[in-house]
Amino acid sequence: MRAWKWIGLAGVAGVAATGVAVARAERRRRNYTPDEVRAKLHERVAAADKGKGTPPAR
Repeated sequence: MRAWKWIGLAGVAGVAATGVAVARAERRRRNYTPDEVRAKLHERVAAADKGKGTPPAR
């Protein structure tokens, strides 16, 4: 019975830690202005376009 208590507590701690990580990521994502999001997307597209001309490395 005692082992199940520890397993349950570990599960609760894991769920709480996951919730904290998700909340932190959401807060970080919401702090971007629309212009910052647009600039990041343009950077990603430019980087992807640069890689199109070269064949994949083996």
